[in-house]
Amino acid sequence: MLSDAGKLVVIAGVVTVLVGLLMMASGRTGISGWFSWFSNLPLDIKIERENFRFYFPLGSSLLLSLIISLVLYIINKVIR
Repeated sequence: MLSDAGKLVVIAGVVTVLVGLLMMASGRTGISGWFSWFSNLPLDIKIERENFRFYFPLGSSLLLSLIISLVLYIINKVIR
């Protein structure tokens, strides 16, 4: 059982590194459109006033939660 948890941590680390590398590559290649859609989802709340800025990424959080849940579900099926 402990080895299964270790495998999950290693896989989660590898996925995190790959996503980080992808984000770094998008910044260096000058292609800013790779992730610009991520902060402009329909449920993301943006309020901008003269001296006030508020951003609540509800849509982005839901999408990220769904993706992480699916990845963990697939990893769980592969491990067992």
